[in-house]
Amino acid sequence: MVQTELKNKGFSVFTPKEFAQIFDVSDLATQQFIHTHTQKNFFTKLRNGLYALEEKRPNLYFAANKIYSPSYVSLETALSYYGIIPETVYSITSITPKAKREFEAFGMSFSYTSIKKEAFQGYTVKKENDKTFFIAEPEKALADYLYLVALGKKSWNDRFETKNISKEKLAQYLDFFGRPKLKTFIAKL
Repeated sequence: MVQTELKNKGFSVFTPKEFAQIFDVSDLATQQFIHTHTQKNFFTKLRNGLYALEEKRPNLYFAANKIYSPSYVSLETALSYYGIIPETVYSITSITPKAKREFEAFGMSFSYTSIKKEAFQGYTVKKENDKTFFIAEPEKALADYLYLVALGKKSWNDRFETKNISKEKLAQYLDFFGRPKLKTFIAKL
Protein backbone atom coordinates (compact mmCIF):
# COMPACT_ATOMS: atom_id res chain seq x y z
CA MET A 1 0.00 0.00 0.00
CA VAL A 2 1.33 3.43 -0.97
CA GLN A 3 0.61 5.14 2.36
CA THR A 4 2.44 2.41 4.27
CA GLU A 5 5.46 2.67 1.99
CA LEU A 6 5.58 6.46 2.40
CA LYS A 7 5.33 6.12 6.21
CA ASN A 8 8.02 3.43 6.28
CA LYS A 9 10.37 5.70 4.34
CA GLY A 10 9.65 8.63 6.72
CA PHE A 11 7.64 10.74 4.27
CA SER A 12 4.66 12.25 6.10
CA VAL A 13 5.16 15.27 3.79
CA PHE A 14 6.32 14.80 0.21
CA THR A 15 6.63 16.41 -3.21
CA PRO A 16 5.52 14.77 -6.47
CA LYS A 17 9.21 14.43 -7.43
CA GLU A 18 9.95 12.49 -4.22
CA PHE A 19 6.87 10.33 -4.82
CA ALA A 20 7.99 9.50 -8.38
CA GLN A 21 11.47 8.55 -7.13
CA ILE A 22 10.17 6.35 -4.29
CA PHE A 23 7.82 4.39 -6.54
CA ASP A 24 9.82 4.67 -9.78
CA VAL A 25 6.87 5.95 -11.79
CA SER A 26 6.46 8.63 -14.43
CA ASP A 27 5.55 12.23 -13.66
CA LEU A 28 2.15 11.73 -15.33
CA ALA A 29 1.37 8.62 -13.27
CA THR A 30 2.48 10.47 -10.13
CA GLN A 31 0.29 13.47 -10.93
CA GLN A 32 -2.77 11.29 -11.59
CA PHE A 33 -2.25 9.14 -8.49
CA ILE A 34 -1.76 12.11 -6.17
CA HIS A 35 -4.74 13.95 -7.63
CA THR A 36 -7.05 10.93 -7.29
CA HIS A 37 -5.92 10.11 -3.77
CA THR A 38 -6.11 13.71 -2.61
CA GLN A 39 -9.77 13.69 -3.68
CA LYS A 40 -10.25 10.46 -1.67
CA ASN A 41 -8.66 12.16 1.40
CA PHE A 42 -5.62 9.87 1.53
CA PHE A 43 -3.41 12.92 0.96
CA THR A 44 -3.80 16.56 1.96
CA LYS A 45 -2.55 19.30 -0.33
CA LEU A 46 -0.45 21.71 1.75
CA ARG A 47 0.34 23.98 -1.21
CA ASN A 48 1.11 23.48 -4.89
CA GLY A 49 3.67 20.70 -5.13
CA LEU A 50 3.56 19.64 -1.48
CA TYR A 51 1.35 16.96 0.08
CA ALA A 52 0.93 15.22 3.42
CA LEU A 53 -0.34 11.81 4.40
CA GLU A 54 -3.77 12.32 5.91
CA GLU A 55 -3.42 9.13 7.96
CA LYS A 56 -0.16 10.34 9.56
CA ARG A 57 -0.49 14.09 9.75
CA PRO A 58 2.82 15.76 10.52
CA ASN A 59 3.48 17.99 13.51
CA LEU A 60 2.09 21.42 12.60
CA TYR A 61 5.42 23.15 13.28
CA PHE A 62 7.22 20.68 11.00
CA ALA A 63 4.53 21.29 8.36
CA ALA A 64 4.99 25.05 8.72
CA ASN A 65 8.71 24.75 8.00
CA LYS A 66 7.99 22.59 4.93
CA ILE A 67 5.13 24.66 3.48
CA TYR A 68 7.30 27.74 2.98
CA SER A 69 11.04 27.45 3.26
CA PRO A 70 13.28 28.83 4.63
CA SER A 71 11.23 29.71 7.68
CA TYR A 72 11.07 29.20 11.42
CA VAL A 73 8.07 29.27 13.76
CA SER A 74 7.97 32.57 15.68
CA LEU A 75 5.74 35.44 16.78
CA GLU A 76 2.48 34.49 18.56
CA THR A 77 2.92 30.76 17.96
CA ALA A 78 6.40 30.62 19.53
CA LEU A 79 5.44 33.09 22.28
CA SER A 80 2.53 30.82 23.21
CA TYR A 81 4.73 27.70 22.90
CA TYR A 82 7.12 29.13 25.50
CA GLY A 83 4.36 30.53 27.74
CA ILE A 84 5.39 34.16 27.14
CA ILE A 85 1.81 35.03 26.21
CA PRO A 86 -1.13 33.32 27.90
CA GLU A 87 -3.29 33.19 24.78
CA THR A 88 -3.85 30.05 22.75
CA VAL A 89 -3.12 30.67 19.09
CA TYR A 90 -5.20 29.26 16.29
CA SER A 91 -2.80 29.82 13.42
CA ILE A 92 0.84 28.99 12.91
CA THR A 93 2.98 32.12 12.57
CA SER A 94 6.45 31.96 11.08
CA ILE A 95 9.27 34.23 9.94
CA THR A 96 10.93 34.08 6.52
CA PRO A 97 13.46 36.21 4.62
CA LYS A 98 11.26 35.73 1.53
CA ALA A 99 8.03 37.51 0.59
CA LYS A 100 5.11 37.46 3.03
CA ARG A 101 2.71 34.55 2.36
CA GLU A 102 -0.28 32.76 3.82
CA PHE A 103 -1.50 29.21 3.27
CA GLU A 104 -4.43 27.13 4.48
CA ALA A 105 -3.85 23.47 5.39
CA PHE A 106 -5.34 21.06 7.93
CA GLY A 107 -8.09 23.62 8.55
CA MET A 108 -5.52 26.10 9.87
CA SER A 109 -3.84 29.24 8.67
CA PHE A 110 -0.07 29.23 8.19
CA SER A 111 1.21 32.80 7.92
CA TYR A 112 4.74 33.88 7.05
CA THR A 113 6.02 37.35 7.86
CA SER A 114 9.05 38.70 6.04
CA ILE A 115 12.08 40.14 7.82
CA LYS A 116 15.44 41.22 6.44
CA LYS A 117 18.03 38.51 5.90
CA GLU A 118 20.39 39.87 8.56
CA ALA A 119 17.72 39.26 11.21
CA PHE A 120 16.87 35.74 9.97
CA GLN A 121 18.64 33.95 12.83
CA GLY A 122 18.08 33.09 16.47
CA TYR A 123 16.12 29.91 15.94
CA THR A 124 16.75 26.44 17.26
CA VAL A 125 15.91 22.87 16.30
CA LYS A 126 13.27 21.05 18.36
CA LYS A 127 12.11 17.47 17.97
CA GLU A 128 8.62 16.16 18.62
CA ASN A 129 7.75 12.58 17.85
CA ASP A 130 9.97 11.69 14.92
CA LYS A 131 10.09 15.13 13.25
CA THR A 132 12.36 18.10 13.78
CA PHE A 133 11.39 21.70 13.21
CA PHE A 134 12.88 25.19 13.47
CA ILE A 135 11.45 27.54 16.10
CA ALA A 136 12.67 30.90 17.37
CA GLU A 137 14.40 30.97 20.73
CA PRO A 138 12.15 32.72 23.29
CA GLU A 139 14.09 35.99 23.11
CA LYS A 140 14.11 35.94 19.29
CA ALA A 141 10.36 35.30 19.11
CA LEU A 142 9.86 38.34 21.33
CA ALA A 143 12.34 40.40 19.28
CA ASP A 144 10.51 39.47 16.06
CA TYR A 145 7.21 40.51 17.66
CA LEU A 146 8.59 43.81 18.99
CA TYR A 147 10.07 44.60 15.58
CA LEU A 148 6.63 44.26 14.01
CA VAL A 149 5.09 46.38 16.80
CA ALA A 150 7.65 49.10 16.00
CA LEU A 151 6.64 48.93 12.33
CA GLY A 152 2.94 49.20 13.26
CA LYS A 153 2.19 45.71 11.93
CA LYS A 154 1.35 44.22 15.37
CA SER A 155 -0.30 45.65 18.48
CA TRP A 156 1.49 46.00 21.81
CA ASN A 157 0.63 43.15 24.17
CA ASP A 158 0.98 44.11 27.82
CA ARG A 159 0.48 40.52 28.97
CA PHE A 160 3.99 39.26 28.26
CA GLU A 161 5.41 36.91 30.90
CA THR A 162 9.08 37.82 30.67
CA LYS A 163 10.60 36.58 33.94
CA ASN A 164 12.57 33.88 32.07
CA ILE A 165 13.63 36.18 29.22
CA SER A 166 17.27 37.26 29.11
CA LYS A 167 17.18 41.00 28.53
CA GLU A 168 20.78 40.85 27.25
CA LYS A 169 19.95 38.18 24.69
CA LEU A 170 16.79 40.08 23.69
CA ALA A 171 18.89 43.23 23.18
CA GLN A 172 21.32 41.29 20.95
CA TYR A 173 18.46 40.00 18.80
CA LEU A 174 16.92 43.47 18.55
CA ASP A 175 20.28 44.74 17.23
CA PHE A 176 19.90 42.47 14.17
CA PHE A 177 17.05 44.68 12.97
CA GLY A 178 19.21 47.82 12.90
CA ARG A 179 16.52 50.01 14.50
CA PRO A 180 17.82 51.80 17.63
CA LYS A 181 14.28 52.65 18.84
CA LEU A 182 13.61 48.95 19.41
CA LYS A 183 15.70 49.04 22.59
CA THR A 184 13.03 51.22 24.22
CA PHE A 185 10.76 48.18 24.37
CA ILE A 186 13.13 46.50 26.82
CA ALA A 187 12.29 49.19 29.37
CA LYS A 188 8.56 48.48 28.92
CA LEU A 189 9.13 44.82 29.73
